[in-house]
Amino acid sequence: QVQLVESGGGLAQAGGSLRLSCAAFGSFFSINAMGWYRQAPGKQRELVADITSGGRSNYADSVKGRFTISRDNAKNTVYLQMNSLKPEDTAVYYCNALSASISHWGRGTQVTVSS
Repeated sequence: QVQLVESGGGLAQAGGSLRLSCAAFGSFFSINAMGWYRQAPGKQRELVADITSGGRSNYADSVKGRFTISRDNAKNTVYLQMNSLKPEDTAVYYCNALSASISHWGRGTQVTVSS
């Protein structure tokens, strides 16, 4: 079982930055991909970025060049550095981890960007 604990959400002004962290705890052999998804009010949950255990990353077009995902395998932690934030980035951000072909989710952290 994998438990994911997110931190780092909050309020930022447009053009500002926030950094999200997500640590995985529990009993597991290994974690394959880790990533961040977001869900804005009235919209479906969407992939923001993900990263494999080998460091290969993938980004949604809407965040390319502004967000950076990174990972510390020794700490089972994934980070999302968000720069040049826009009001449309406002959403609940969820951490996701894939372990033994099972997808695990964090509870989510709110990110609000004011214009």
